[in-house]
Amino acid sequence: MAEDLCISNGSKEEKYRTLLPQIKCLIADENDLIANLANVAAALKETFGFFWVGFYLVKGEELVLAPFQGPVACTRIKKGRGVCGKAWERAETLVVPDVDAFPGHIACSSLSRSEIVVPLLRTGGEVWGVLDVDCESLNGFDDVDAYFLRELCSCL
Repeated sequence: MAEDLCISNGSKEEKYRTLLPQIKCLIADENDLIANLANVAAALKETFGFFWVGFYLVKGEELVLAPFQGPVACTRIKKGRGVCGKAWERAETLVVPDVDAFPGHIACSSLSRSEIVVPLLRTGGEVWGVLDVDCESLNGFDDVDAYFLRELCSCL
């Protein structure tokens, strides 16, 4: 079955509002987690042109690289390290306008300038992974991204 996205040419918010229901339909009938994460990463990258979009999954005491779109990435991240590890530790979304100003930032690519990380939460608040999105410009993410990416992650 071929899947195509129909994306608005409007504002960032309009793009998210158009994309979200399509992603929900795309993953609704698929029970394979990896397939769904791969399609979500591709849909976000295709829609917004982000530098890097991907997932890390909790495996023991580390986050381990999962489906992503973009250049090669760090494979394993310890809890509390970098933006992804901090978002996991705190179980909260982190918006970082300038990654160079974030203490302990892990630079998988020197081209990444800003980042947003959204934890994937089970019922009860346990983090089972994170969505990590990087941008090549400073201040690449805002409250609109945080709101809609949290909404998206709640569907996974």
